Amino acid sequence: TTLWRQTATGLRVLIAFTILCGIIYPLVVYGVGHIPGLAANAEGSIIYDANGTPVGSSLIGVDPVPTDAAADPYFHARPSASSSGPLGPGDTTTSGGSNKSGFNQDLLDTINQRRELIAQREGVNPALVPPDAVTASASGLDPDISPAYAELQVARVARVTGLSQDEVRNLVSEASSGRILGFLGEPTVNVTELNLAVQGARH
Repeated sequence: TTLWRQTATGLRVLIAFTILCGIIYPLVVYGVGHIPGLAANAEGSIIYDANGTPVGSSLIGVDPVPTDAAADPYFHARPSASSSGPLGPGDTTTSGGSNKSGFNQDLLDTINQRRELIAQREGVNPALVPPDAVTASASGLDPDISPAYAELQVARVARVTGLSQDEVRNLVSEASSGRILGFLGEPTVNVTELNLAVQGARH
């Protein structure tokens, strides 16, 4: 009798916790995640084009690879390991920082090489290339760049796309975010959202 009572009690506890943890709790979490204002984050912050087709995530930066380097219409993100993954350019399965110190000669040489290439691409003095243009984030997938790096690219994007520089700057402004709570962090520009806006403006 004691054995059956213990067995019945155990089954009741099992059923109760199965319902609580396996059904009620997931439904509550799902419901909270889909409260207006939170739904986009819960679903991966997916970005859609004008046709409603998913084209990326606002949380993942992928540096675009133009088909013609001489006519590059895109804004570029920060350097990333994802630019040379096993699936080719833009492969987000491979990402991360180099973990090299600021005194590492290999890292310094890489930064100087990046600075020269970006200066050549944008037609400016290497001294005008901002730090975030030549240094990767810890994740290697940072979708944001500084307003200074975005401004550096405005002239080229305007020239290649046929848009005026004022039009391109307006698109940059729309893809920009200020400091959190007005004082935390730095202003940023989301490259994924910005390039989608540039692509739409060209049409």
